[in-house]
Amino acid sequence: YHLFTPRAGTHPRAIPFTDPEKFQVHTPSGGRLLWRSVGIKQDLKNTGIELFHGLSHELPVGLYRTGIRSVVTIHDLIFLHYPTQYKWWDRQVYRAKFRYACTHADSIIAISESTKSDIVSAYGISPEKISVIYQACDPIFQQALTPEARSHTLAPYDLPREYLLYVGSLIERKGLHQIVKALRMLPASLDIPLIVVGKGKAYRKQVEAQVRRYGLQDRVRFLMEIPFDAFPALYQQASALVFPSMYEGFGIPVIEALWSRTPVITSDRSSLPEAGGPDSWYVDPEDAQSIAAAIMEVLENTEARARRVAAGHAYVQRFDGQQLANQVMAVYREVMRG
Repeated sequence: YHLFTPRAGTHPRAIPFTDPEKFQVHTPSGGRLLWRSVGIKQDLKNTGIELFHGLSHELPVGLYRTGIRSVVTIHDLIFLHYPTQYKWWDRQVYRAKFRYACTHADSIIAISESTKSDIVSAYGISPEKISVIYQACDPIFQQALTPEARSHTLAPYDLPREYLLYVGSLIERKGLHQIVKALRMLPASLDIPLIVVGKGKAYRKQVEAQVRRYGLQDRVRFLMEIPFDAFPALYQQASALVFPSMYEGFGIPVIEALWSRTPVITSDRSSLPEAGGPDSWYVDPEDAQSIAAAIMEVLENTEARARRVAAGHAYVQRFDGQQLANQVMAVYREVMRG
């Protein structure tokens, strides 16, 4: 595999991709400006590439004229559904790049049926051109930890014994403010805190103001920085993941929780039922009462909780990385057969 990137990263999780026996990493032979969109074509031809996979919504302009076949992955079209969450210029760039890639790719991979439906609707693409291949999460989430290991990993964060968990960027679409409303609706017997893991500035300040207004300062805690290898313990210790997002291309936190045997409370919209399967708890993301009712059932109905957690763990096996890699390879072979 030849990996083309504007710059070679040094992030620890990128290290496996620098193994010279498996990968060759290429950076721009000239300047980086517009390289992904234009300049990369010459580097692809010089390297003898036969098939190019644009991993995130983009193909080089004019690639189809080079004889190099192409696949593009489209994660979501959120910018069309929630345009105010994006800068004006970004929206224009996304509109042009996404439409061009979908129109000119030999094959499209959508990461959910929801995204596939959006592509067909927005760009008039034939459904036969689009393969739905779901995403996997890091295999680290498949490892069950002992209670002692969880306690050791989480000790530096001084977390309560029981907590609800939110994982995701802090933006309005993901519904954190509705979770805070739901906390206020829970009975005194379910005085359980919420641990929020994610980054954000303006929206976080809004939620913090809401927490103060409701007098919930002791029940909502933000964790800004936590190492990746601590996430499995964070999930496995949680009483439930609460993720009432209005819209997701897929929903990686949902499958991370399912692998962790953690109950999932999530939205009944977009791709989230695909990620959560038939046994997660689904809520109206615009209705805090719906979220509160789901939290109460998860915490109080131990029999249903155990049954649905087991079913969710069985469901998430379909998102195993090797199975999904085989599906991607099948797309590559089909494209190369023309």
